[in-house]
Amino acid sequence: MTADRTRLMTTIGFEHHDHAHCITDAVRAAEAHCAERGLRFTDVRRRVLEILARNHRAMGAYDILDLLRGEGLGSQPPVVYRALDFLVGHGFAHRIERLNAFVACCHPGADHAPAFLICRGCDAVAEARIPGARSILGDTAREAGFAVERAVVEVEGLCPDCQKDAGH
Repeated sequence: MTADRTRLMTTIGFEHHDHAHCITDAVRAAEAHCAERGLRFTDVRRRVLEILARNHRAMGAYDILDLLRGEGLGSQPPVVYRALDFLVGHGFAHRIERLNAFVACCHPGADHAPAFLICRGCDAVAEARIPGARSILGDTAREAGFAVERAVVEVEGLCPDCQKDAGH
């Protein structure tokens, strides 16, 4: 990535780093958010967030449910869907439309318009923050007389590891 591109976009997910730090930051941000707003951060919500933050892979609701079931935290789909709705609704997780799956937000509490870089080889997902994306989309929409309520940018390709494996 060139220096110019580095200023335009920052990503988390394809670099090698300590995932425990991601989990800790996500949980702390969710705890603070819930405490400030008088919301319940239940054991199931906490565990679902930890699972999502664990390795930057998109996970389907039933994959998460299987893990919760194994830990004795729930065995019915509504358990995981309620937790995911809460986490997405409060900005601690994102739904990846392309994969019908979820990932933890890498920038909890930050007002941002994320772009998701999805590896078609291993399903790793990097969340990129693109400064100015909201204003560009908003300006374009206003010119067309359209009011943006939600925008999701998803890009599919190969992560650095899968590029190496494919000989790119």
